[in-house]
Amino acid sequence: MNTRRRFIGQCCAAVGYTGMASTLSSLRATAAAASIPSGPVTPPRGAAVASDYKALVCIFLNGGNDSSNLLIPYDTSGYSSYTKARTILALPKTNLLPIAPRTSDGRTFALHPSVGELNSLFASGKLALLANVGTLVYPTSKSQFSANSVPLPPQLFSHNDQQVQWQSSVPDQPFKTGWGGRTADLLNSFNPNPQVSMSMSLDGFNSFQVGNTVTQLAVQRSSGATSKGGPIAWAAAGSTATATQRFQAQKDLFAAQQNNLFAAAFGALTADAIGDSELLTSALTASPTFATTFPETTLANQLKTIAYLISISSTLNLKRQVFFARLGGWDTHADQVDGTGTGSVTGAHADLLAQVSQAMRSFYTTTVELGIANQVTTFTASDFGRTFTSNGDGSDHGWGGHQMVMGGAVKGGDIYGKMPSPQVDGPDDTGRGRWIPTTSVDEYGATLARWFGVSDTNLSIAFPNIGRFAKPNLGFMG
Repeated sequence: MNTRRRFIGQCCAAVGYTGMASTLSSLRATAAAASIPSGPVTPPRGAAVASDYKALVCIFLNGGNDSSNLLIPYDTSGYSSYTKARTILALPKTNLLPIAPRTSDGRTFALHPSVGELNSLFASGKLALLANVGTLVYPTSKSQFSANSVPLPPQLFSHNDQQVQWQSSVPDQPFKTGWGGRTADLLNSFNPNPQVSMSMSLDGFNSFQVGNTVTQLAVQRSSGATSKGGPIAWAAAGSTATATQRFQAQKDLFAAQQNNLFAAAFGALTADAIGDSELLTSALTASPTFATTFPETTLANQLKTIAYLISISSTLNLKRQVFFARLGGWDTHADQVDGTGTGSVTGAHADLLAQVSQAMRSFYTTTVELGIANQVTTFTASDFGRTFTSNGDGSDHGWGGHQMVMGGAVKGGDIYGKMPSPQVDGPDDTGRGRWIPTTSVDEYGATLARWFGVSDTNLSIAFPNIGRFAKPNLGFMG
């Protein structure tokens, strides 16, 4: 005979992996799998999204993007230094996509040939480039770095540490919350009677959205979902009478009073996740299908889901939302480009950049379709940049790197911040082309948070170290 404990275990085992993994990894997180509508194109409802709605969308490039092959020196001197340092990684100048920023430091730059969609967005003023951004405890010069006269972020060049520090913006303290979570805490009052959390992740639990009061909701598109797809407990919860009874038994069990604190917390969170899933599935099924076509890629599917969740924001009583998407594969120590000689424009890194470029363009086009391009701002982040020098097959862990910000409210078509000198062992290099960041994560995030609605008074709550840096507003947001 099954014991009560075994019965609970069997029921929990039937719950979808998204809910289980998120709940067990942190009791802060809840999860739901949502079904994306399919079928003939229907024009979106004009008033689907509130006129005072805003969304921040973080795209985290997991593994450390080699952004020195995203934004490339194009003038004769700069390109010569680039090819000398990059060797096998150097891209042929004839394949690059030259850009014309609105302001200039006298140098010229170009983009990777795989990001044609981003190049078009930059030219049309909907995309800005942020130069040499990274984790900093204090502003740091090369002389200060060499003399070790200012505190540095601990465990530089470590994936796990730098991911957490990027997402927390407080590298000199043990992790407690992320800057996305603190921003959500400050602005959750914008949401009147929210039906679900304003913080939604499309790739499981993350540090960025950990807050003190707002709990992140992990959402994923059900595998093979149709407009009538099921909730997290079973993809086919209602397909048979037995399945329906089991699903109801699960919900009854999770709703039952528990004496054990962990069991009670687990039951409550899982019940909430199931309820959120059913609510989202119902709302998404009723939403119109987009005319915009998204590629069938990992990032595009995440951004497509985010677009649908934004489209039902009024149904969910949400006027502020923070989203997190993540794409892995950027740790390109090897096989970064195809072949063994110089001059290749294809390879693992090119494929990743193409995926980002196409997905971001489709997402922006969808915000235009919804009439909310000015209300949604998308930005990239990554563990760190990578070494300017090649290891013979790829690049190694670096420090500062270049980022992108996209949206109708972005003052695009320009490079913000200071581009590093492309000179190995030069004024910005700690060795092998590991650039010392000249723009802090704090300044980058604070500029986004101010646009999102965080007041100057509360900026130091979202970014405790912002007072150490000169530019809490980098000027790239309208």
